[in-house]
Amino acid sequence: MIRLAVVGDPIAHSRSPEIHYAFAAQFGLAIDYQKIRPERFEESVAALIASGARGFNCTVPFKGAAFERCDTLSPVAQATGAVNTVVIEGDVLHGENTDGDGLLRDLMHNLKWRLADARILLIGAGGAARGALPSLLSARPSCLHLTNRTLSRASELVSTRPDAGSVLSAVAGSELSESYDLVINATSAGLREVAPDLPASIISSETRAYDMVYGSNVTAFNHWATRHGARECVDGLGMLAEQAALSFSHWTGQLPETRDVMVQLRQGLR
Repeated sequence: MIRLAVVGDPIAHSRSPEIHYAFAAQFGLAIDYQKIRPERFEESVAALIASGARGFNCTVPFKGAAFERCDTLSPVAQATGAVNTVVIEGDVLHGENTDGDGLLRDLMHNLKWRLADARILLIGAGGAARGALPSLLSARPSCLHLTNRTLSRASELVSTRPDAGSVLSAVAGSELSESYDLVINATSAGLREVAPDLPASIISSETRAYDMVYGSNVTAFNHWATRHGARECVDGLGMLAEQAALSFSHWTGQLPETRDVMVQLRQGLR
């Protein structure tokens, strides 16, 4: 029995157990995947180690605490300052961040969108944008522009990647004028059904729009992009499945297929 968990607050809404039980079934693995809402993060981690757990996922607000607690970190986790996947080996904790690569797998593997030499606009400068940045840069776009309601936060995020050179820059919303090949919403505004306060000129008939959030209905961002003529609009359900698949592979050495799981998740939203 492989013991796993997801740690977060709130946690009742999490689809992670459903996803990982489906992954385990693909390989005939027996797992016990629990939801944990800790009163004290350190005590919950200690209990997981003592129980012989193979690892755990972290969601808000514990990705930063997991980063600080881990003994070793992957380069991506180090770059993003956040951990969403912890691998336990004895009493040593190794931290990974699969969010960005999960996004990349959904964009490139599932959707077959070409990112190399693409003009990309990333909206937001919080944890979701920070987690996506290394992976998006690795896809070698021609430009990756960051915009945020508070421009200084986007500028600060850009400053963490001096190696990106002129490819990466922060742009005020008021200065956006040309259209992009891909516009990614990394803010939570869609959950509040708030459309972006951005010029419609960023969208053309060739623009693809991707919202990292998802729900039973079309998100406000994707509705806005569709209304302004976007070629294709997709929500973040695939990213959820893909980042989970990468977590599962870190724990088991097996990379599961996500197609049937994504169908199952979509049906569960209806």
